[in-house]
Amino acid sequence: MKTEDATMYCPESNQKERIKLNIGGKLFETTVSTAAPSSFLDSLSSSTHPPPFIDRDPEIFSSLLSLLRTHRLPSSTLRHFSLHQLLNESHFYGLNSSLLSSLSPPSLSPFDASFVSSLSPPSSPIVSAFSASAHSFLLLAHSGQISYYDGPTLSLSSTLRTHLHDISSIVSISPEISVVGSNSFSGLHLYTRENHAGSLYWMDDSDTRVHKSRVTSIADLGMAVFAAAFECRHGENAVQIVDKSTLKVVAEIGRQSGNSAKSTAIKRLRWVPEVGLLVGSAVNWGAFGYSGYVRVWDPRSGEMVWETNEPGGVVRSSRLDDTMADIDVDPEELFLAKVGSKTGDLGVADLRKLGSDPWVYLEDRYPGLSRDWNAGGSVVVHCYKGNVFVGRGGGLEAWSRVADRAVVGDGGRGEREWGVYRRNYVDKVEDLKRGIISKIEGGGNRLFVRRENVGGIEVWETSCSSGVKTAV
Repeated sequence: MKTEDATMYCPESNQKERIKLNIGGKLFETTVSTAAPSSFLDSLSSSTHPPPFIDRDPEIFSSLLSLLRTHRLPSSTLRHFSLHQLLNESHFYGLNSSLLSSLSPPSLSPFDASFVSSLSPPSSPIVSAFSASAHSFLLLAHSGQISYYDGPTLSLSSTLRTHLHDISSIVSISPEISVVGSNSFSGLHLYTRENHAGSLYWMDDSDTRVHKSRVTSIADLGMAVFAAAFECRHGENAVQIVDKSTLKVVAEIGRQSGNSAKSTAIKRLRWVPEVGLLVGSAVNWGAFGYSGYVRVWDPRSGEMVWETNEPGGVVRSSRLDDTMADIDVDPEELFLAKVGSKTGDLGVADLRKLGSDPWVYLEDRYPGLSRDWNAGGSVVVHCYKGNVFVGRGGGLEAWSRVADRAVVGDGGRGEREWGVYRRNYVDKVEDLKRGIISKIEGGGNRLFVRRENVGGIEVWETSCSSGVKTAV
C-alpha cells in the first residue's frame, strides 16, 4: 500500500480530522471537512479539549449538521421547526445560502416540469392577482387581501387586509413594500406587511378629464423607480414613472387618447434591465377578432423606440390575417414571443433587432404530437428563462431552446436563424380538466399557474430524481 493511502486508515490521522462540539449541552462529533462550509464551525476545528460549548438549540443544529453532510435537510425538519427558526440558526452558523439552496427545487426544466401542489389563501381561495417576487417571496391577492408566502418553502407567512374591494395587479418593489392596483378603485396603493403606506393618483392640471384613474399594470424598474399604467374612465391612459423614495411621478410616457383599439390602456408592462427598455402591450378580443399592440420605450428619455399594431399599423407582419392572441417578452434572453390568433403558431422576435417585420415562426420538431388549435381560443403566453410557456385553454405547453441561435450573413430575412426549439406538453390529461389557464408566471425554479374560477394557484416544479437530459 502506498504511503499516502495508508494515512487514510491511520487512527491518529483520523482522530485529528474529527472534532467535537457541545451544542446546548448535547455533544456532537463530525469532521473538519464536513464543518468547513460553516465559517463559524471551521474556526472551532482546532479546539478539542474540552469540546467548545455553543449556547444554541441542539435539535436544530442536528438538522443543520445533516445538511452539511448530505446537502439536504431531513424530511421531518420542516414539520418540527418553522422556516424563521431555521433561518435564524443557519445565519448564526453562516449557513444561510446552504439552507436556502436545500429548500429550493432543482433548476426548472420544462421537459420535466409537473404539477406538485396548490396554494389556496385563507378565507377566500379565488386569487385575483399574484406576483412571484424577486425578493424571494410570493404574493397572492384575494378578496382585497394580500397573503405572503416565503419563497423556499412556500409556507404562508402573513395576510394583510387592504382597503380595496379587489386587487387586479400586484408587484413587490422592495422587500418591505408592495404596490397594488384595482379594477374598481382608483389610484396606486402601497402596502407594507402590516399596513397601508400611501397612495398615488394620476393627476393633470391641464386636463380635468384625468381623474379617478385606475391602474392596469405595474412593473418594477430596479433600485430607484417603478412604472404603473393608468387608465381613466373615458379611456385616456399613460404610463407613470415613479420614484420609490419620494413616491413622486418623475416622468410620463406613452400617453394615449384611448378612443380606439390601438390606444387602449397597457395590459402588461415588462422591464428589460439588460438593455434599459420598458415593454408595454395590450391585446383585445371583440366581435371582429383579436387586435393588439406592443410598444417599447426608453424610460430615461421617454421616447418610444419601436412599436407594432396588429392588425395594421407602423410595423406590419408577413401574416397580416394572423393577429396576436397574446404576447410577452423575455427580459433575460431578450426576445418577444406571441401566439397567432388563427394559426396558433408561436412567433419570436429578437429585441435587439426589431425592424419592419422581425417575427420568426418556430416549427414544432414533432408535429405529429400537436394538439388541435381552435381559432379564437383562450391563449396565455409567459416567457421565463429562455422558455416560452403557452396556456391554450386548459393545456400547458413549453417551447425550449435545445440549440443556440446562429447569425448567418447580414441578418436578412432569408438568412436569419433563431435556433432549434422543442415543444413539450408539460401537462397531463387530468391537468387539462382543471380549468382554463388565465395567468402563468415564473419565480425562482418554479412555475405558477392560475385557472379561471378555480381556487388558489398551481405550483409546477421539476422532479428532483428525474435526471432528464434534453437532446437536439
